[in-house]
Amino acid sequence: MRIALDVDGVLADVIQSWLNYNNSIRFKIQKSHITSWDFWKKYKIDRYDFYKELSLCWKNWNSIPPTEKNLKNVTKNLAEIGQVDIVTAREKSTDHFVKEWLNVQNITYDNYVSVIDGPMKANLNYDIFIDDSPLNALKLIQKNKKIFLYSQPWNQNLVDNRFYRISTLSDVVDKLG
Repeated sequence: MRIALDVDGVLADVIQSWLNYNNSIRFKIQKSHITSWDFWKKYKIDRYDFYKELSLCWKNWNSIPPTEKNLKNVTKNLAEIGQVDIVTAREKSTDHFVKEWLNVQNITYDNYVSVIDGPMKANLNYDIFIDDSPLNALKLIQKNKKIFLYSQPWNQNLVDNRFYRISTLSDVVDKLG
C-alpha cells in the first residue's frame, strides 16, 4: 500500500506560526476563525503575501509546532502498513526546511515528493492520501482516490461521503490496520 502524507496542516501546524507572524504585524486572527481555505480574502490579505509569509515561517522551521503529540510513533505505525511518502505542495526553496523539521520530529517516511500545486497530488499514484485541503480532497474524489481528510477549521464545510474525516493520524492506523 502506498500512502501520501501531507505536511502543512497534517503534520506541521504551520498556520499557527503564520498566525503568530500575522498577529504581530496586522489585526489578530485566531485559528478557529479560519473557516475556509482561502480565508485571506475575508481579511483582505493578498494571496501572494500570504504564501510568501507562509514560506517565511518555514525558514524558522524550528518554531513550527506539530499538529499533535506522538507523531513519531504514529508515522512509524503507518510505515508498518505501507510505504509512506511525504507528498507536499510548496515552493522548492522551503523543501530543505521541511526536511529538517521532519527529521527533528522523527517522522518516518520513505520518499519526499514536492508538487507545485496541491490539486496536482491527484495525478500521483498512491492508494491513500492524507491531507487537510478541501481543494485537494475534491480533486482526489473526482479522480476516485481514497482520502483521509485531516480535520481543520478550514475544511469543516466540506461534507462528502466519499472521504474519511479524521481527527488524528491514529484514526488512519485504526482504519487501515
